[in-house]
Amino acid sequence: MIDRQTIDKILDATNIVDVVGEFVTLRKSGVNYKGLCPFHDDKTPSFMVSPTKQICKCFSCGEGGTAINFLMKHEQITYPEALRWLAKKYNIEIHEKELTEEEKREQSDRESMFIVNEWAMNYFKDILHNDPDGVAIGRQYFRSRGVRDDIVEKFNLGFSLSKRDALAMAAKKAGYQEEFLLKTGLCIKGEKGVYDRYAGRVIFPWFNVSGKVVAFGGRLLDARTKGVQQKYVNSPDSEIYHKERELYGLYQGKKAIAKEDCVYMVEGYTDVIAMHQCGLENVVANSGTALSKHQIKLLRRFTPNIILLYDGDEAGIHAAMRGTDMLLAEGMKVKVLLLPDGDDPDSFARKHTAQEFKAYIEEHAEDFISFKTKLTVENVSDPVKRSEAIGGIVKSISVVDDNLLRDEYLTQLSRRLGIKEETLLNSMNTLISRDREEKEKEYDREQAQNAQQLEREQQGKPMAIGLHTINDQISQVEDLIITTIVRDGEKVIYEDVETADGEKINLSVAQFIAYDMGEDGLNFSKPVYNKILQEVVAHCGEEGFKAEEYLTRHTDYEISSVAASMAVDSYQLSKSFQPKEREGGLRQRVEHVVLDYRYYCLKEKVAELNQAVKTCKDDFMTVLTELKRVDGLFKEVAKKLGR
Repeated sequence: MIDRQTIDKILDATNIVDVVGEFVTLRKSGVNYKGLCPFHDDKTPSFMVSPTKQICKCFSCGEGGTAINFLMKHEQITYPEALRWLAKKYNIEIHEKELTEEEKREQSDRESMFIVNEWAMNYFKDILHNDPDGVAIGRQYFRSRGVRDDIVEKFNLGFSLSKRDALAMAAKKAGYQEEFLLKTGLCIKGEKGVYDRYAGRVIFPWFNVSGKVVAFGGRLLDARTKGVQQKYVNSPDSEIYHKERELYGLYQGKKAIAKEDCVYMVEGYTDVIAMHQCGLENVVANSGTALSKHQIKLLRRFTPNIILLYDGDEAGIHAAMRGTDMLLAEGMKVKVLLLPDGDDPDSFARKHTAQEFKAYIEEHAEDFISFKTKLTVENVSDPVKRSEAIGGIVKSISVVDDNLLRDEYLTQLSRRLGIKEETLLNSMNTLISRDREEKEKEYDREQAQNAQQLEREQQGKPMAIGLHTINDQISQVEDLIITTIVRDGEKVIYEDVETADGEKINLSVAQFIAYDMGEDGLNFSKPVYNKILQEVVAHCGEEGFKAEEYLTRHTDYEISSVAASMAVDSYQLSKSFQPKEREGGLRQRVEHVVLDYRYYCLKEKVAELNQAVKTCKDDFMTVLTELKRVDGLFKEVAKKLGR
């Protein structure tokens, strides 16, 4: 349990630009910052971060909030976990009460798995540095490969003892449950009991983009790899780790990737480590698996530029060819570099300085058109095979979303092959049309399925014509009212209002709205909106109270998330161009929006009663009388609004 004072200390220290910048590359845009939204498939920057309001919002998908809201959504963690994340980042000490046994049991499996993985990483590190076998075997292995001690520490490398249940026994002794040793994949359960997955291997921990240990890779030592197919053993998929969503080295390299605006993609752990030691830190590895859309989107947040860096053998060529179309379709600008025969990024980095390596990359890296053309078309004389190869390159160009870049690639291919650009363009347009048709068919199938599902759900449920539209209108007005309460809820719009007791009081925006709605017994359709109104009304009398600041920092995630969303403007005007509200303008706006709300609520009631008149049998006159009364009120409000 974290006390309010500590929470305020954490929130005061938090800079949302720093926090979001850990996961998204942000560019200055006026007084704000913009980047690609991490919550949807964003091709153009639509995610705005406001350092003045300390909130963020995507103007495409609508996600956003405070730094805590962002962390909770992005990292799928709880409110206390988000606070601990921020406290760790800003070196703020948290004093928490001791958890009871019941509270410990209630902690989520995810949190327990992260805790077990963190312990395991430290256990492997301790073995590497302090156990006689760890020093003699594990440390010696890394030294034999030229890995410096600072790099060993940077990547938290470790060693697992050869004894098959060493980690399992140590974990149980430390109080960790067998359930989570198995769920994380650290241990395997066999007929003879629980044993360690990584026994006798050097250990490479995997970190997610926020720095949590999600998995491990274990490598057999060189002397044991001869004739063994499973040189590496990796963690299985789990609740906290999905290999198609993670990239090795991204956590250690993300700042360099954003700074250099480029990422090198290699195959293995040792390639990443050797390049860091060489001085090139903007590097990640997909560890031999095919690239996935999730991994590409993860990289796209930090840079659109990628260089595939592999050794020049057949396996390296195959790796470079994999995923090229997927990278291009996701808006990445792709270059390829195959290293000289006999070298991989690991060995090449150990023989060159960062400047030499960078110079070699700049001189020899090719865009994917040149690479594919050399590999599949040049020196091919068979017309059929040559035509198929050219078609493959045109297909790759067709998936590029940027029209200008696509045209440039096509022009380049035309020049290289001596084929008319018009011919290539016709071929590409055919491919694009086919792809569009397929997507449209898929969309139509999905829409038809959704319509059928909706029809099944609505069978037997009569609904008045137009109620859907009215409900939408009510929802929009409610959003407008809550936006007003969040931004201006504490501001006084009526002074010296005389109460029934003869007392004179001032009425704020929130108090007036609560009073006016209360007169008609109206409540918002969303419970969180009612909570926001109640909170602001309750605190309006407090000195220095600001609704926006209070609500966006609220401990209730739902309240703070809604408030943060309402506090953001779609467009940020310069200070010199901020329109001043005329005197009484706020009061008139509030009165109008509340009257608007009453108008749509009465309109909804009229529609419901009209439907009831058509279907009721016993109380026909009662319903008709009520319809006339409500319709009269509706017309009065409509007249006031000039409708």
